[in-house]
Amino acid sequence: MKKIISKRQSKNAYNHKKWYEQRLIFKGFVCLAYLIVITILVVCIYQLYHEKKEILPWSQVETVDDYSYITISKMSEKFAYYEKSNKEIHFVIEEEDTGLWHTYLVAIDASDYDKYKDIIDYTYERTTDVPKPIKVYGYPVVIDDELKQLAIKNIKNFVPAENEVVITKDNFNTYLTNSYLDTTIPQRDEFSFILCIVIVILVIVVFLFIITIFDKDKVVYQKVGDAYQNNKRKRLRIRK
Repeated sequence: MKKIISKRQSKNAYNHKKWYEQRLIFKGFVCLAYLIVITILVVCIYQLYHEKKEILPWSQVETVDDYSYITISKMSEKFAYYEKSNKEIHFVIEEEDTGLWHTYLVAIDASDYDKYKDIIDYTYERTTDVPKPIKVYGYPVVIDDELKQLAIKNIKNFVPAENEVVITKDNFNTYLTNSYLDTTIPQRDEFSFILCIVIVILVIVVFLFIITIFDKDKVVYQKVGDAYQNNKRKRLRIRK
């Protein structure tokens, strides 16, 4: 009878050990799956963050919330001025590597005029020194009718006669777009709901990953083994 009990206890200990080894293998697969999910989420967060921070060229702007830029190679004197905001409106030319150029409207703070003076002087042939193009950043602002009329009236003083296209209300948006780049508006840190959701999911997955690694399986198995060894010692004492 004692031998039968001993065999059963030995079998139970073996089963516990086998169960623990299987549990470790299963835990390894689960942890691997968590790591894959965590990696994917981190990549998604990186892409979403940089997409949120992306600065678009003016030609790709679609909404007034698109932070964008224009690289100025030539610039007119101001043709409109907003006294309340101390803001000047200028025509600018952005030249492509292919040699093509586009005319846009840009708003600058009047106190920043000196930053653009070299380009403005070169544009009006006041100097022969070719300045470096200036990249300006800001948000699109829709052009109102009053500013549109001023632009139509003054564009002929800026665009060279040989390249001049007669700008009217009908073709204004085609040649000058319906917005101007306002460089006086600082970049906004916009809220991204999708980014927040992905971050929350990442936190949850990391928490589950940590719980899976530091669970109590090993402790439980050690307690079972210790109990078995204690029982074995007691049986040996009784037999003696």
